[in-house]
Amino acid sequence: MTPGASPAAGGSGEIPDRPAAGGREHGAGEAGAGIGVGIGAALADWRRRSTWVDMVMLALRVSLLVLVSAGLLLSLAHNEYSAGDWLSFAVFGLTLGSIYALISLGYTMVYGVLRMINFAHGDVFMAGAFGALIVADPLIATGSLLAVLLLIAVGAATSAAIAALVERVAYRPFRHRGTLAPLICAIGVSFVLQYTARGLFGTGSRAYDDIPLLDGVVTLGPLQVPLVQIFVILAALLAMGALHLLVQHTRLGASMRAVAEDRETAALMGINADRVVTLTFLIGGVMAGTAGVLYALVFKQIHAFMGFAIGIKGFAAAVLGGIGNIPGAMVGGFVLGLAESFGPAALLSGFGIPAPYQLKDAIAYGLLVIILIFRPQGIFGERLAVKRM
Repeated sequence: MTPGASPAAGGSGEIPDRPAAGGREHGAGEAGAGIGVGIGAALADWRRRSTWVDMVMLALRVSLLVLVSAGLLLSLAHNEYSAGDWLSFAVFGLTLGSIYALISLGYTMVYGVLRMINFAHGDVFMAGAFGALIVADPLIATGSLLAVLLLIAVGAATSAAIAALVERVAYRPFRHRGTLAPLICAIGVSFVLQYTARGLFGTGSRAYDDIPLLDGVVTLGPLQVPLVQIFVILAALLAMGALHLLVQHTRLGASMRAVAEDRETAALMGINADRVVTLTFLIGGVMAGTAGVLYALVFKQIHAFMGFAIGIKGFAAAVLGGIGNIPGAMVGGFVLGLAESFGPAALLSGFGIPAPYQLKDAIAYGLLVIILIFRPQGIFGERLAVKRM
């Protein structure tokens, strides 16, 4: 013992530490008990305030989470795909997503200014692909990049003209009437466009001639990316960038945003709302026609009824991102494309399904249903609706 040291300190020097450690353990135990009590109280409060619908929705969420987790784990355990395969899925998903994003922009822009769903937009997309088909042979025969760009321009112009005509003839007369007439007109216009294309171009599939400029592949390590997919992604990003600049940094874009915010007030400020609405349809048509030509370049076949299925996916992308929200529509398109590309391999192959890629459309439409059930405002929310509230 050190001379002068107190007996209470003891010779070992450990006695004072024991009560302190015990105090920390006791404090941690109390904190854990407090957290447990808090969680229990929160659950009891949730049960008291919840209805049977909330219970069902919670059960659905848990079931989906378990199903997705099981699919992912089983697929990873099977190790069926290489790193190159997954990278190929990613590039193809981005390619699909580029096309969906361009289509979804038309849905979201029209909804933003008119609060209506233009269900004929998918057939406007189809019309662009067929419009470009008329001039495809002589342009492709030149073999130049300029010819491919002109092909896209012709498709975009075709869809833009049809979209503006549809707005003027079928939608404007019903704009101020709170009825189902615009919805019925949209369905009617959709059938008119489908059967017009069928009559003009036949019932079978049509295709553009091969474009040698886009036929090669780019090798990046284990990944071989078709040139046409790179071209489609870049062209779509360029189109979306141009739209963003137009909406955010031009006078027309400011007018569109003003009409989307409050059409009556915008009219009082001197903005010609009818002109803005027509231009919105026209710009949405440009995006759809561009998507139609890019789709034809990737899948090498088009037919008169392809607009319905692809249009629904474009609508799903708009809902996924938050309909009425332009950046949301772009992101929603890419998310949907990646989900459709990765989903069969990542979620379904682990269950031993013989042909998981036959279910990719089920994944896309299922995603739409899930979004509408659990988050109807989309990833980014419907910005315009929030502001109006």
